Amino acid sequence: MNPQQTSTQPIFTEPTPNPNTLKFNVHRVLLDSGSADFPTKESAQRSPLAAKLFDIVGVGGVFIGRDFVTITKSANADWQVVVPASTQAIQQHLAGGEAIVAGAEAGASVAAASDVEQKIREIIDREVRPAVAMDGGDIIFVSFLQGIVKLHLQGSCHGCPSSLMTLKMGIENRLRKAVPEVVAVEAV
Repeated sequence: MNPQQTSTQPIFTEPTPNPNTLKFNVHRVLLDSGSADFPTKESAQRSPLAAKLFDIVGVGGVFIGRDFVTITKSANADWQVVVPASTQAIQQHLAGGEAIVAGAEAGASVAAASDVEQKIREIIDREVRPAVAMDGGDIIFVSFLQGIVKLHLQGSCHGCPSSLMTLKMGIENRLRKAVPEVVAVEAV
């Protein structure tokens, strides 16, 4: 881990399985629940923090979790430039007390679900999401239809070289073992 210190609490960066993505640990709660994914500058309009980060040359994506920010750099960007500028922007934003994400909670609402779907969601929420969050990402349940579980990968998971292996060898195997109705897991 690499501390980036200024006059405020240090932010520690750590690598993720995606070489174009770094996790910035801020050591305070940013979102009470859920997560917020901003894959483009245009999508960041509801997050003052994400909008500031997109103003930094080289920032290609922003993901905000409970107590971390994951930044994906554009292909030609240099971490030597992106990390100090991003660290400073995050620290200044937090010191200013501005909103992280404007409006309603960032987490998706959960519709009424079947018993099978509820069990799938429980396993994802209890086992998968915490593990993925450690790597600076999130996995959101999208649907379960005809034995196929569809998941949306966010943060460092989106575009990660090992995400297909994580889906097939990890998540799919775990769900198939616990929920016989699951046939496959796919990313959307």
